[in-house]
Amino acid sequence: MTANIPLGPGPEFDLLRAIVARYGQMSAGIGDDAATLRVPDGEQLVVSTDVAVEDVHFRATWLTPNEIGFRSATAALSDLAAMGAKPLGMVIALTLPPRRRAGAEALADGIARAARDFGAPIIGGDLSDGAVLAIAVTVLGSAARPLYRTGARPGDALWVTGQLGGSVLALRALLAGTAPAPGHRMRFAAPRARIAEAQWLAERGATAAIDISDGLAADASHIAAASGMRLTLDLDRVPCVDGATAADAAASGEEYELLIAGPADLDAAAFASRFGLPLTKVGNVASALPGAAGVDALQGGRPVALPAGFSHFQP
Repeated sequence: MTANIPLGPGPEFDLLRAIVARYGQMSAGIGDDAATLRVPDGEQLVVSTDVAVEDVHFRATWLTPNEIGFRSATAALSDLAAMGAKPLGMVIALTLPPRRRAGAEALADGIARAARDFGAPIIGGDLSDGAVLAIAVTVLGSAARPLYRTGARPGDALWVTGQLGGSVLALRALLAGTAPAPGHRMRFAAPRARIAEAQWLAERGATAAIDISDGLAADASHIAAASGMRLTLDLDRVPCVDGATAADAAASGEEYELLIAGPADLDAAAFASRFGLPLTKVGNVASALPGAAGVDALQGGRPVALPAGFSHFQP
């Protein structure tokens, strides 16, 4: 099956047609040099880019091509969730080395699965040869009132969606050459972008948000710095998957749950009823002295060292 899009002859465009065919109804307007979008009246355009690189973000021996595609697209869509935005479309740029071309259609199937799950049509992209497999995903969305990291205010509570720790436990098992527990592997291979959940929270007064990609503790630091606030995380309250410690959950990256600052009386029961996952209060926001913005961690009611998160450029 090949897609009927207006591209000329040649092996590159034959592969591109085959990939777009896998997108099916989730592709729109592909074939020109650029795509056009309409942003709903009264809303702002929200744009983000995320890249997944073989042997940096994943190993091909750990995941199927379908899972790699789904995971890469979902990670980018999670950035829209963090802004309280609804998707308008995705642009996909693939770097495909010769040894990975046999899996290109399965990779496209995974991207299309994310597009369907989160309502984000694929509106364009690029295809290139290269030394390693890389998937760069640009997502476009819109929001009437975007959630910024700068919005946390004194008196806000800190909330976390879902449970944390599954991704790091799966990664440890994979690095050790053992099979992760099925639930942990699912959190690693098939994360969920909390798009509808973020919009629900924004409608109920959330003031700031970030998706948990580098670890709860590390990402809380970004909100603290952007808002100029002092955040306190109670590690005893952090929601953990089975088998994870509080330290695991606070440090685990690539979770793609949300850390939210907002009212202390958010209706966690209504959230759980609506989305089938917990909303947990894990801390609070307070004013900071000049130059003293940051995050404090408590465990057993006592100060403890803040767990380290992920960084691409750690020494």
